[in-house]
Amino acid sequence: MRRVLKCIVIFIFPAILQAGNFNLGMDIGYRSGISLQMDGTVSNISRNFPFKLRLAGAYTSLDPGNPAAARRIFINNATNGTPEETGWMWDVRFDVLYQVNWFSLKDAWFFAGPRYSWFTGRFDFVGGNEDFDIYCDQWGLGAGLQTNYAISKKLNLVLSAGLDYFITEYLHGHDTTYHANGEIYNGRENYNFNDADEAINQPTFVPKISIGFSYLIY
Repeated sequence: MRRVLKCIVIFIFPAILQAGNFNLGMDIGYRSGISLQMDGTVSNISRNFPFKLRLAGAYTSLDPGNPAAARRIFINNATNGTPEETGWMWDVRFDVLYQVNWFSLKDAWFFAGPRYSWFTGRFDFVGGNEDFDIYCDQWGLGAGLQTNYAISKKLNLVLSAGLDYFITEYLHGHDTTYHANGEIYNGRENYNFNDADEAINQPTFVPKISIGFSYLIY
């Protein structure tokens, strides 16, 4: 799957840019945190191809999870220090869009496709000499609905709502890794992947609502 996405990014998507119209878009939304996305959409590829193709990249700020539990499961049982935490996710996504006539919307498009994300949760116990990251990368799938409202001949207001699902195969922090298949590297006490999964807020089911703009480049 990773090779397929790489081929889309490097070879397939740039090639089809020459075959149709290209829109550049940007949106801001909420997806378990504030999210910013940039995307490129190709349409009118051929008369017999009724779909649009979109490639996008996004950054999302997230609550990374429970600091005390993360420290116990990945580091040690110490409790000193004042916890501070930040979390974020980068992701790339490829969507196929198909026009639908739903909810009396004039220009509505159903979209679906694969996603790939990189999640990081940072935990800093100020005064406790502990500062560590928990991270994972994930494959996912997503779908949703967007509708466009023309502002001018080239500029559209875009409203979108959707749901992504990500699969977590491992969680790693400091020198400890818990795998979903039960494999554990340098685990703490009797903790397992389920304990780590409960403590950390890496994305799983992620609803998103957003508002943005799309501009026709050519």
